[in-house]
Amino acid sequence: MNRTVSLISDVPRQLSFLRRESLCGWAMSACVALMVSVMAAAPARAQSLTTIHSFNSTDGLGPNGLVQSTDGNLYGTTSNGGANQSCILGGCGTAFKITTGGALTTLYNFCSKRNCSDGYDPGSALVQGGDGNFYGTASRGGILVGTVFKLTPAGVLTTLHQFNVTDGSYPNGIVEASDGNFYGTTSEGGGQGFGKIFKITHGGTFSNQHPFCSEPYCADGGYPDGVLIQATDGNLYGTTTSGGAYDGGTVYKTTLAGTLTVVHNFCQQSGCTDGQVGAGVIQGVDGNFYGTTLFGGAYGFGTVFKLTPAGVLTTLYSFCAHSGCLDGNYPESQLLQATDGNLYGTTSSGGANDEGTVFKITPSGSFKTLYSFCSESACTDGEVPYAPLIQDTNGMIYGTTGAGGTGASCGVGCGTVFSLNVGLPPFVKTEPTSGRVGVKIDILGTNLTGSASVTFNGTAATFTVVSPSLITATVPAGATTGAVKVLTPGGTLKSNVPFRVIQ
Repeated sequence: MNRTVSLISDVPRQLSFLRRESLCGWAMSACVALMVSVMAAAPARAQSLTTIHSFNSTDGLGPNGLVQSTDGNLYGTTSNGGANQSCILGGCGTAFKITTGGALTTLYNFCSKRNCSDGYDPGSALVQGGDGNFYGTASRGGILVGTVFKLTPAGVLTTLHQFNVTDGSYPNGIVEASDGNFYGTTSEGGGQGFGKIFKITHGGTFSNQHPFCSEPYCADGGYPDGVLIQATDGNLYGTTTSGGAYDGGTVYKTTLAGTLTVVHNFCQQSGCTDGQVGAGVIQGVDGNFYGTTLFGGAYGFGTVFKLTPAGVLTTLYSFCAHSGCLDGNYPESQLLQATDGNLYGTTSSGGANDEGTVFKITPSGSFKTLYSFCSESACTDGEVPYAPLIQDTNGMIYGTTGAGGTGASCGVGCGTVFSLNVGLPPFVKTEPTSGRVGVKIDILGTNLTGSASVTFNGTAATFTVVSPSLITATVPAGATTGAVKVLTPGGTLKSNVPFRVIQ
């Protein structure tokens, strides 16, 4: 079976196919890393990365991204593994809770219901809704082609929607928008067959929005990938892996009502030096969007880019700029902007050991490889990171690898959860990051017990310390857009992004 030829000849369709099949036991990136191997030089090691958990198949295989909860723990999913062995690779996936110290609890084993009506192969991170529950998607199961589900912190799962091809197939992750609804995309299906944007309420009321490739020659893009984000203008932004004016994928925005506009068409430069196949975007504190492409760039192995709201793209970095791709290649996930203002991300291949990297890049393009995976014997530190990084309010960065670790039952390891210390101090995070005067918001943090004051850009607010990791506060009259600060017994903690007061 010659996967390599078909992968290169039809990237977008194969990207969707490989993730859907969980080929090689991980997401698509692991297969790319194995099939498109680039020999690298001597290994490099960074002492600041710590493996806090190695999966063993019983508790999961192939972890996806993480989310910090209001209880101070991290929550996530694995695409495979778990107690139910009827699926591909002997496991249907799990949902789990893990402390920042590495103590893991399995909350749910997918395919626990007859015919996998509860779904299996959850391929994206969870999102914690305003009601305290977690919401996510399974890329398979349900009727056949995926589900949207709700999961309580105690592990009780409710299937909210089962996709039926017409309304989409193989959903990506979801985001909770300012209107209280969830929005997401499916990588295929949806009438035209090229994916769709959908909306779903907390109660499961589902509605279709934009079907991709509904414009001539797929000018609006096709096969969306990654998770939507809501920008400060209220619109949702995402990427497609194909279509657009040059068939290299697009960055698009859509209103909450479903009106879509293409912001940028990839591969409009000769040789796709501006990138090809977008992997999602984030909005920086400067208002610009930042993201990665899986392919293209000066060397063909992916890029990091900056995009203005008006659609002006600047390629900040092209991967494989160093001999042997020591800087990494094939970045497959959305970036993280940490509290130091720098961008952090991963590549699913390349690095000193050709098993992926963690990198840092400034908004102006100064690049540094922070860690090369498989620097430990037998890759006990993990390999093939393909999920987004997060920054916990303790200041540390956390992430996952799709393989490696000490879980010998998977042959090449079942994946890991890791922490990365880059020397950043604790902070607080508001959920949501915007709101009107009088609205109650959550403030996540660390060691919040005994906090003496909460201010919104200098204006004092009434608040309640719920737990060491959670404060609830009311946006005070007279508040303006700016930093939220919490005075704790250990010092003043500042929010990672300005809280935007909606007038």
